[in-house]
Amino acid sequence: MGTRSSAWTGPPEPALRPTFARSDVATDGGGCQYGVRVRLVIARCQVDYAGKLTAHLPMAPRLLVVKADGSVSVHADDKAYKPLNWMSAPCTLTVRVSSAEEAAFDEAVAEVWEVRNTSGDTLQIRIAEVLHDSNHDLGVDPGLQKDGVEKHLQALLAENPSALGEGWTLVQREYYTPIGPVDLVCRDALGGYVAIEVKRRGEIDSVEQLTRYLELMRREPRFSTLSGVLAAQQVKPQARVLAADRGIAVVTVDYDALRGLDSSEGRLF
Repeated sequence: MGTRSSAWTGPPEPALRPTFARSDVATDGGGCQYGVRVRLVIARCQVDYAGKLTAHLPMAPRLLVVKADGSVSVHADDKAYKPLNWMSAPCTLTVRVSSAEEAAFDEAVAEVWEVRNTSGDTLQIRIAEVLHDSNHDLGVDPGLQKDGVEKHLQALLAENPSALGEGWTLVQREYYTPIGPVDLVCRDALGGYVAIEVKRRGEIDSVEQLTRYLELMRREPRFSTLSGVLAAQQVKPQARVLAADRGIAVVTVDYDALRGLDSSEGRLF
């Protein structure tokens, strides 16, 4: 019997390489490697998804986004932010050159991305040509800071109680009751106490909430004649009807005017 050489004489095995350079790799604590940068690739590619269902995107130029958490998404030049296909983290991404068998089937494919999640679903991206490839360190995101939320509206009304009624003054912001805080307590022009519930959108639940606050606060002697106001940027018609039935006033608040953005200067009328 002749001896068999241990050297591999067939076609070269596909070379594997990580998506990110070693200096750009972090772990999630469980051993899974993620890039700490965002990678943007514009490439002519074909995309195939296999999982609970299958999906196919034929060869075309697309944007590939690999985020620092390991997720991969495929975008076209439409549909706004919504990707054509994606794989959410946690998942693993392997990039390899096209094998000899794959090249024989489709010689245009230069490399293959294989994305796999913990459920065994796979996203295969076959790239024919890379038009752009860049990595970006976005740093720590400070988070979304919303403008016009209820706490901002409450603060503006606390600073400008006259927007609720002429001659009104603030007594206390967030007056605590056993079931929660009333947003504002004010005195009207006649010296009477008023409890104000502040909402971006006034609905039936808002009226019910203020009703409960009023019932509790009126048990205190100084608040025996307490009145209530629902202050909101928008008020649903059903809420107005219920508020009128409960003896609660409704005030529609112009947020921009409170901020001083709705200036009359420069207007024709």
